[in-house]
Amino acid sequence: MIKVGIVGATGYTGSELVRLLYNHPEIDIRIITSESRKGARFSDVHPHFQGLADYELQPAHKILEENLDAVFLALPHGVSMSFVEKYEGSDFLVIDLSGDFRLSAPGVYESWYAKRHTFPKGFEQAAYGLPELHRDKIRKSRLVANPGCYPTSAILGLAPLVKANIIVPGQVVVDSKSGVTGAGVKATPTTHYSNVSDNFKAYGLKRHRHTIEIEEQLSGLSSNGAMQIQFTPHLLPVDRGILSTIYTQPREGVTENQLKDLYTSFYEGHPFVRLRKAPPALKDVRGSNFCDLFVTYDDRTNRIITVSVIDNLVKGAAGQAMQNMNLMFGLEETTGLTAAPLNP
Repeated sequence: MIKVGIVGATGYTGSELVRLLYNHPEIDIRIITSESRKGARFSDVHPHFQGLADYELQPAHKILEENLDAVFLALPHGVSMSFVEKYEGSDFLVIDLSGDFRLSAPGVYESWYAKRHTFPKGFEQAAYGLPELHRDKIRKSRLVANPGCYPTSAILGLAPLVKANIIVPGQVVVDSKSGVTGAGVKATPTTHYSNVSDNFKAYGLKRHRHTIEIEEQLSGLSSNGAMQIQFTPHLLPVDRGILSTIYTQPREGVTENQLKDLYTSFYEGHPFVRLRKAPPALKDVRGSNFCDLFVTYDDRTNRIITVSVIDNLVKGAAGQAMQNMNLMFGLEETTGLTAAPLNP
């Protein structure tokens, strides 16, 4: 059995990690930590785990007292980096679900996150944890930076087009909508029920921190230089899920069949990407690690339209983290992640 610890498991992502890891046939959860709720039971914080995951929440320093094989960091941006530094040289592997090591360099991080990075060395060590692009690197890494939820949806929707060099680089629009859990468990005026219910809003225009994450990953695929996108996120009055509608302009004429063949070829052998015959909906992937994609061509406007749907807490966070862990330990990529989506 693979012995794992989870640091910071009282939020939505941490809760989802425990749900998935609890049902993984090769996992033994040895410790769950929380500085704010230490001493309480995990099932006191998340009552739906009563009788299933009644672990006593421990202080984070106890991680180093356990003989662990892997540690998941479900911590806020700016907090994970100190733990990654502290764990450097430890025997266990680390999967970090924050944004602290997703980007290419400390200066880029500091510019987009407006925080000083205290462990620059970690950027050299981290693999970007999107298996559909970096499966081999993830397998060899001891530190994986789990992608953001919006970037997962956007990158998977765009990767075949960018790799094939068939779109105009500066004409990419990513219009994404997310459920409220993407904003985290801490209540804010933005996520207050009366402000979310029967409402819909755009936010983070022009400079959302996920923009640069998407651009860097796509630029790594491009044979035509750096990719620039127009990314606008929106807050939906639903609890979970991301739907991205992506608009691109082809360099020259394309057909619907050419696009579908391109996506089919690109994602062959990637079990969690499903190519759909009609535009997918949020409930098609709810509670699952799937990314459902639909691509079409509008010959009237000369635009390629791609729809990408994920569950932000699973493929956008905890499920992808477990998928990465499977790769790091040489397990079948789908282990523990084959449950069908919840619909309705």
